Amino acid sequence: MKNLKLKAARASFDMSQQELADRVGVSRQTINAIEKGDYNPTINLCIAICRVLGKTLDELFWEE
Repeated sequence: MKNLKLKAARASFDMSQQELADRVGVSRQTINAIEKGDYNPTINLCIAICRVLGKTLDELFWEE
């Protein structure tokens, strides 16, 4: 399932996939795969992304 919440949160900061990837220490392709729903990130990566974007795990990664 696509992670549109992550994409929207990233876009709200006018941040590219590359910028987010650089901030959390992964490749741009990893961020792209998470947003497309092709990759389930580790909990540590989820937490790092949440910290950068100022969101909670529930806000970005909980499926409703």
